[in-house]
Amino acid sequence: MPVMPRNPTRAVRIGAVTIGGGNPIAVQSMAATRTQDIAATLRQVRLLEEAGADIIRIAVDSRADTEALAQIAAQTDTALSVDLQENYRLVAQVAPHVEKVRYNPGHLYHHEKDRPIADKVAYIAEQAQRHDCALRVGVNCGSVDPDKIGRFPDDDSISPMLASALEHCQMLDELGFHRYCVSLKDSDPTKVVQANQRFAQQRPDVPLHLGVTEAGMPPDGIIKTRIAFEQLIAAGIGDTIRVSLTLPFDDKGQEIHVGRQILDDIASGRFRSVPKDLGQGLNIISCPSCSRVENEAFIDLAHNVRAVTEYAKKHAITIAVMGCRVNGPGETDDADLGLWCAPTFVNLKRGPQLIGRFSYTEVLERLKEEVDRLIPA
Repeated sequence: MPVMPRNPTRAVRIGAVTIGGGNPIAVQSMAATRTQDIAATLRQVRLLEEAGADIIRIAVDSRADTEALAQIAAQTDTALSVDLQENYRLVAQVAPHVEKVRYNPGHLYHHEKDRPIADKVAYIAEQAQRHDCALRVGVNCGSVDPDKIGRFPDDDSISPMLASALEHCQMLDELGFHRYCVSLKDSDPTKVVQANQRFAQQRPDVPLHLGVTEAGMPPDGIIKTRIAFEQLIAAGIGDTIRVSLTLPFDDKGQEIHVGRQILDDIASGRFRSVPKDLGQGLNIISCPSCSRVENEAFIDLAHNVRAVTEYAKKHAITIAVMGCRVNGPGETDDADLGLWCAPTFVNLKRGPQLIGRFSYTEVLERLKEEVDRLIPA
């Protein structure tokens, strides 16, 4: 693939991979299997390796996950990134086994609420330094630092994300830790573009990881991602990418293939036009699934939601289908209708309000009733 000119970000080493500093854009994905299912997760890692992944991310949410991670890491040479959830203290157990640790500033409030955030960041950075790890400050639209949200108007969802990212960059800089990158993700590609452009203007030195979170199913999810990547990468913004698609486990390698195809098209000057009425019809947001998903039926549910709501495709309705309890509640709040999945039932919401809990089969019929209510008579 031709080498594209990049913004002059600093180089950050992630195992054998280096991002920023003019290096080629790295392509990564995430294992969607339960981390404690070592055989299944290793199989997923192998599939992503065969697809050409530069970095593979694995979620860790418990000590049992960390024990499984150690066995998985011992059987792969690919750079591994671990995704810390609410329990930031697990970094001490996972850092010895991976090349990068991703933490979400909005999740640092869940444990030890009286401990200053700066102390928690210092602990994460100290463990990363001790075990030769890079860090990613991963800011997500659905779980923004609650301290930042109240500082900006309700219709401004970008500024809280930006403020959180910049604050954590400053914390890490003051600690003397510079081996980090940042991501600012939203399910709306326009907001992804705006957030990353604004960040790059203020911190042109920090490498950026690009992605449209909960992009959904192909082809819609690919289109949303391509729109954001074309605008940012063509402008020199972005040092590593993730294409987040809702796919069967055996097809997760498609995320890597799609990512490399988009990069190759941009480098070769092959751009896709953006329709003026993009996003005016039915918009289904769905997460790409990961080890936090507690019922694999979520994947079929997401595809079934698209099928049963096809009749409403000309109406401006947003439906969010999320697979876990970690991001599901918050990341469905802004949708007209939201579904987030528990092990044996699905929570159906109208905006931030819970309508009820339904079985995986019952929820589709109730969803149609709610869609019908939103269609003008």
